[in-house]
Amino acid sequence: MKIQVRYFASLRESIGVGLEAFETLGPDVANLRLQLIARGGAHAECLALGRPVRVAVNQVMADDATLLSGDCEVAFFPPVTGG
Repeated sequence: MKIQVRYFASLRESIGVGLEAFETLGPDVANLRLQLIARGGAHAECLALGRPVRVAVNQVMADDATLLSGDCEVAFFPPVTGG
């Protein structure tokens, strides 16, 4: 299924793109993340499973088990601290 993937803040800077269309085979966020990691390079480094990365699907906070649907938007961003 075709989805839109967005990267924010330091992830966008490292990966070098803020938005991309992506054809995913997996049904959920966990599988999408593994597919992106498999690309290697900055994707693998920024989205590595041990790294703290937040995710939202269609602008709603999500977790690895969140199911994806065609034409959805998945956003990855680093944890945010305030003060």
